[in-house]
Amino acid sequence: MTKMVRLTPRCRPLNAAVLALGLAAGLGWTPGNGPAAPALAQGGGLFAPVITVNGLGISRYEIEQRMRFLQLLRQSGDLRKAAEDALIEDRLRTWRAKLDGMTASPELVDEGMTEFAGRANLTKEQFIAELTRAGVSEQTFRDFVSAGVVWRDVVRARYAGRVQITEADIDRAMLVEADRGAGTRVLLSEIIIPAPPEYAAEARELAGQVSAIRGEAEFANAAQQVSASATRDQGGRLQWMPLQNLPPALRPTIMALKPGEASAPIELNGAIAVFMLRGMDEGGPASTGAQTLGYALLTLGVPGSPEAAELAGRVARSAKGCDDLYTVAKSLPPSWLTRVEPAAQGAIPQDVGLALAHLDIGETTRLQRGGNEVLVMLCSREKVRPEGEAAPSRDAVRTQLLNQRMNSYADSLLADLVANAVIVRP
Repeated sequence: MTKMVRLTPRCRPLNAAVLALGLAAGLGWTPGNGPAAPALAQGGGLFAPVITVNGLGISRYEIEQRMRFLQLLRQSGDLRKAAEDALIEDRLRTWRAKLDGMTASPELVDEGMTEFAGRANLTKEQFIAELTRAGVSEQTFRDFVSAGVVWRDVVRARYAGRVQITEADIDRAMLVEADRGAGTRVLLSEIIIPAPPEYAAEARELAGQVSAIRGEAEFANAAQQVSASATRDQGGRLQWMPLQNLPPALRPTIMALKPGEASAPIELNGAIAVFMLRGMDEGGPASTGAQTLGYALLTLGVPGSPEAAELAGRVARSAKGCDDLYTVAKSLPPSWLTRVEPAAQGAIPQDVGLALAHLDIGETTRLQRGGNEVLVMLCSREKVRPEGEAAPSRDAVRTQLLNQRMNSYADSLLADLVANAVIVRP
């Protein structure tokens, strides 16, 4: 619903505040405009309508005011078109509000103006004075806020009952996964070779051969033949993951690879891993931020056995999170299920750390440890914040998620109004 304008650092505080709230809420229809379509101006006065939107007029004066407002924000491009489009959207907001029997009370508009001005650390009167010096009238500001206030009420009345923010939604939003894509991401393929003590030499030799592979197709073929990872049927291919999800000791190794190049063998707990880099997305600087991970390990049994497959199937059907594993494992020996409290990445065994790197909360993968197949489920992933940096509160995150979803509904409703509007120009 909002159109953001990038400003230079030299912009005045007033402009920064207007930017923060967005201008697309518009300047609203003036109190004198009624539902009946006025005649369009044919070269008429400054206040004669030059556009009507579902019977509501837009005057040349309002267009010039909005252009001046946009110019004050140093917006580039066709200012007249931008001003007309924004005013058309405002007319549709107020038109829809009238049909729904809603109006913006003077008290709420005054509150909105005060709040708006406060974003620039100004009183309403100081804000209006700044606008006046730039040639933007107080009534323009009032109408702008009025359209936004009544539109907010329209959207709330229509959609508030549809938006349900669950505790799980808040949990996900507060986790590192919410920053996915914000920094460097990597696209990897993996081959995990079991290396029990009696076959360790053979496993190392095989891992050396895999490490010499060049090219995704050959690596995928090798993964299907020799990998013990759950990704073997997909040729060892993993999906995009943030670099910071990988164990800290492994990040430099991955960053040193070129696409299509395999890593040197990496010794794990009873296995050897080789990774191939398929792609890197440097959407930002590589994060060095630490994480704490909580996870659960469930012993499935002999790799490839019907019993292991059956137990894994029960987990897939019944366990949506780590707490559910206790129900699945209630008839198993207690030692088969281990719940590990959140620990620093560097303190987690490397084979588990690698398994957790590409998991979201509640997801699972399997690895081989000590002659058994073990299911790994990620219970939590939290960012370790620098000293003095406060984590957002749950209430703040809930409000943010609510606003995001309501804005999505608002955008959709406005798009429908624009598509079906009767817009008349001279």
